[in-house]
Amino acid sequence: MVAAILAIGNAPAFADDDQSVDTATISRGARETESGPAWKGALADSLRLLAIEHTSRVIFQEKTRRELTGPFVSDYLRSVRWPKTWSDGDAWGVNYIGHPIHGAASGFIWLDHETGSHDPSMGFSRDYWASRGRATAWAAGYSLQFEFGPISEASIGNVGMNPATTGWVDHVVTPAGAFGFMFAEDVLDRYLITRIEGWTGSKTLRVLARTFLNPSRTLSNAAQGRTLWYRIERPLH
Repeated sequence: MVAAILAIGNAPAFADDDQSVDTATISRGARETESGPAWKGALADSLRLLAIEHTSRVIFQEKTRRELTGPFVSDYLRSVRWPKTWSDGDAWGVNYIGHPIHGAASGFIWLDHETGSHDPSMGFSRDYWASRGRATAWAAGYSLQFEFGPISEASIGNVGMNPATTGWVDHVVTPAGAFGFMFAEDVLDRYLITRIEGWTGSKTLRVLARTFLNPSRTLSNAAQGRTLWYRIERPLH
C-alpha cells in the first residue's frame, strides 16, 4: 500500500472520477488491447509498477540506499545467486502478505490488457480460471524479474550478495499468493464491495471500500495512472 500511496499524486483528481473519465479510460484500454498482444501493454505498465516499487525501496529503506554505491555490474552479478534455503530473512508480513499483493498487482495489470477478463458474465467459469492462470504466470515472471532481473532487488540494493537475504520463499509464495489475492479480491469486489456501494450514496465510503478492500487492484491502478478505485466494468458515479 505504501507504493500505491506514493502514486496518488499521479492519479486523476477525486472530483474528476465521473462517468466521462471512466468511459474515456475504458475506450483507451480497449484500443490498446485491440492494437496488439496483451503482453505489450502489460509490459509497459509493469515497468511503471517496478518504478513505483523500487522508488519506494530507495526512499524508505536505508539499507537499499547504502548499497547504491560501488561497481554496478560486478556487485549485481555477485548478488544473483541460487537460493539454498526457504527463508530470505524478511518478516512474515513482507513474504506472505506484501509480496503476494505486489504479485497480484502485476497480475491485474495483465488482466486489464486481456480482452474480456473483467466481464461480469464470465462468473467463475473455466474461462475465468484460465484468465487468472495466465495472470499468475505473468506475476511469476514479474516476480522473477523483481528478484534477479536487470531492474531488480539484486541490481538496486544488491539484495542477495549476502546469502542469508535470498530464499525460495519469494519464488513460490509470490505467484501462488498472487493467484489467491486476485481470486479473493474478485470475490470481495463482486459480493461485498458492490453491496457496500448499494447500501450507501456516499462517494467517499465507496471509494474507501474499493481502495482498501482490494489492495492489489489499487496498486495496479496506481501503476497505470488511474484513480486508485477504478473499475473497468463499473464506473464510480
